[in-house]
Amino acid sequence: MNNFLPTGIQLFYLVAASLFILGLKQLGSPATARKGNVIAAVGMLLAIVATLLDNHVLNYEMILLGLAIGSVLGAIVAYKVQMTEMPQMVGLLNGLGGAASALVAVAEFWRLFSHAETIPLDANISMLLDVLIGGVTFTGSMLAFAKLQGLVSGQPITFPFQQPINALLLATYLGGCGYLLVEPNSLPVFITVSIVSLILGVLFVIPIGGGDMPVVISLLNSFSGLAAAAAGFVVMNNMLIIAGALVGASGIILTEIMCKAMNRSLVSVLFDAFGKIGSGGTVSAGTGDATDKTVRSIDPEEGAMMLGYARSVVIVPGYGMAVAQAQHSIRELADQLERMGVEVKYAIHPVAGRMPGHMNVLLAEANVPYEQLYDMDDINPMFEQTDVALVIGANDVVNPAAQTDDKSPIYGMPILEVDRAKQTIVIKRGMSVGFAGVDNELFYKQKTTMLFGGAKDVVAKLASEVKQL
Repeated sequence: MNNFLPTGIQLFYLVAASLFILGLKQLGSPATARKGNVIAAVGMLLAIVATLLDNHVLNYEMILLGLAIGSVLGAIVAYKVQMTEMPQMVGLLNGLGGAASALVAVAEFWRLFSHAETIPLDANISMLLDVLIGGVTFTGSMLAFAKLQGLVSGQPITFPFQQPINALLLATYLGGCGYLLVEPNSLPVFITVSIVSLILGVLFVIPIGGGDMPVVISLLNSFSGLAAAAAGFVVMNNMLIIAGALVGASGIILTEIMCKAMNRSLVSVLFDAFGKIGSGGTVSAGTGDATDKTVRSIDPEEGAMMLGYARSVVIVPGYGMAVAQAQHSIRELADQLERMGVEVKYAIHPVAGRMPGHMNVLLAEANVPYEQLYDMDDINPMFEQTDVALVIGANDVVNPAAQTDDKSPIYGMPILEVDRAKQTIVIKRGMSVGFAGVDNELFYKQKTTMLFGGAKDVVAKLASEVKQL
């Protein structure tokens, strides 16, 4: 039996890793995402069972107690958390993953230190990397959660000598690591580098604005995977290394996709404090002058007539829709239009919400059919044949200045080209600018009409008016 266990455990790990990869593939589409999540969960169950069969596990009572407590808390959170709060939930889980990985390194260091054992060089390097990545992930994710939850300001926070202080802290960490490589059993230095890693996580996220949260969440998700992989090297567990590497790689790929969708580099997202309100109040709006432009406003009855007598409607949800929790009202409106023979599609911009896939998650909660969801690249060629584009709470992601004004800070950013539709209705509370702080040319175009009010109330009124047509 003892000879069989290592081989059997590795086979379990191989099957689990295969399920992880298959699950990730399924997560690439809204239509298969739920199935992919189940497949990956089964893989994780197999990995846990295989690990528990390993004879290195000494205290099953504490492990089972932890599993029970974690399962209960997880079930409660999954039941209680609303879909609109999913970005905060993802940020929180990223942080807990980073903390768990860092604690593995801390526990291993303490075990070796308390037994007066000399820490091997390879284990020492793994622990130091795990503490750095896990610590940054934990405090960075907690701060991202606080920003998304409104516990702290979503605006970029900067202060004098911020970058030199970051550089000094990083140098302190590297200096401490260098010392530990020579004197690996120094507990005070290990505690110091652990604390520095936590501070670096806070300073990493505070200069990033709320509009850049999709990128931050993707990057921190990648960090949590890298921390798990480092923890795998600390305890020499192949499954943990594989799973962490998969999460780390997929998170980096998603981060790159998010940056490309905003036409910005990762460096500018992390260090430019984009969207910070300074003495001028907003980022430069380019060459446009909003005071010389005219806005055409309509009421819900007029909007309902435009929608009800259209042949095709494309609904463009944005962050404002998420804040208003208007997804169910939108589904009701779409159902009414479809009963009248109107073809309805949904246009999804990669950074329209507060995390990657946020709009897809919210619309899925309202049971919007997956086949009606179109990515930006797929829907843009269809706008010219669209009778009405209905923009709900979106701003920068539909701003034509990204294509026409080379002085605009969003110039070059891929957008949903709703201005090419025959008519565009924009639902918005007022004329405030978006995260980029620039005026939206779309609002003043001849084919655009504004429907002012809260997204949920306005869409509900539109649905009611459409019923009466």
